[in-house]
Amino acid sequence: MSAVGSTGAGSAAARSREAVRLLRRQGARGFAQRVARVAYNKLGAAELDFPLRFTDVADSRGLKLPVPPTRPARGTPLTVGWICTPPAAGSGGHTTMFRMIEALEAAGHRCVLYLYDMFDGDPGRHSATIRGSWPKVRAEIRSVADGLAPVDAYVATSWPTAHVLASRTELATRRLYFVQDFEPWFYPQGAEYALAEDTYRFGFRPITVGRMLADLLREQFDTDAVVAEFGWDESVYRCTNPEPRNGVVFYARRDAARRGFALGLLALREFHRRHPEQEIHLFGDAGVQPPFPAINHGRPTPQQLSELYNQCAAGVALSFTNLSLVPDEMLACGTVPVAGESRYARASLDNPHVRWAPPTPLALAETLSEVITGHGAAPSEISASVRPVAWDTAQRATVAAIEDEVYGA
Repeated sequence: MSAVGSTGAGSAAARSREAVRLLRRQGARGFAQRVARVAYNKLGAAELDFPLRFTDVADSRGLKLPVPPTRPARGTPLTVGWICTPPAAGSGGHTTMFRMIEALEAAGHRCVLYLYDMFDGDPGRHSATIRGSWPKVRAEIRSVADGLAPVDAYVATSWPTAHVLASRTELATRRLYFVQDFEPWFYPQGAEYALAEDTYRFGFRPITVGRMLADLLREQFDTDAVVAEFGWDESVYRCTNPEPRNGVVFYARRDAARRGFALGLLALREFHRRHPEQEIHLFGDAGVQPPFPAINHGRPTPQQLSELYNQCAAGVALSFTNLSLVPDEMLACGTVPVAGESRYARASLDNPHVRWAPPTPLALAETLSEVITGHGAAPSEISASVRPVAWDTAQRATVAAIEDEVYGA
């Protein structure tokens, strides 16, 4: 046998031994994850993470976007296009967007939903998801791939769809931007960060969910935004269990870095070490297998989530960008949110029952322990402290902003 052949055989044998060792130590699931990761890297699958086709990338420098030569008379029914990615059932961001579409339709306007699908998924499947999960929405569903029709206004709903809308420079329409988060923060400093940031220079009229985003756009881009205030559904999220409680809950999302997945698990591991008698509940991702005993509830319905909150004394509510709806919904159910310290979050969440902690595993675990072992407010008192804000406040603001952009202020 040649030296080369001997080396090749030795390498193959070493890889086989390594595979057996990994299988024993990590189990079938861990071994499969390693195999998938190797294949991901060798095939260059990371390229699929870039959320835009290169032909759809716009540039604020020298951007000239035409508008219609005349405005319709105020009161004329409008047609408004909304550009979004295909939603998964239960998507919170899509749910908020669909609430605004429902409000426009209730005001007598027609909406058309344009789906931007990088992977050319089945349009029928996407339509079935939308009709099944958001049955009140009447909007026609189309694909961006079939072209954008000349309608009264378009609303971009994320930084990739803002690029899609800005890159159609031949389209004479009014352009708006429904901003639910400061999306550059979704990425490390790099291409995606820069391209997401550039969307705030496109000149679209912004509508932000929450005041924090409006303040950021004003400070960093000298742009004034219409604020659609956060709402929550008090018919679903309410205190039904006024008795003292035990246990904690965490929104565990592996695919959303801004939700602090690893940090939350590290904090809960330490919390379990200190309080092994306390049940730990997870939701948001059925595939999560934490390194401590926990009950994973997968993706519960809003009613099921309300029931879960009503079981627990405290919850880990992490968000490193704009606030999520989780803290208010926990509070409404009488559950104490333990949140990561942030000046932006504090500005939007001033409830006295929120427990703030530095975003480290030990600090979060200690704060959870204090809630569990302390003698704080009763669940009914916590629930009563939440200022009820219905979504119709945000809906009115959004409808008014779109009408003003089209009709003229």
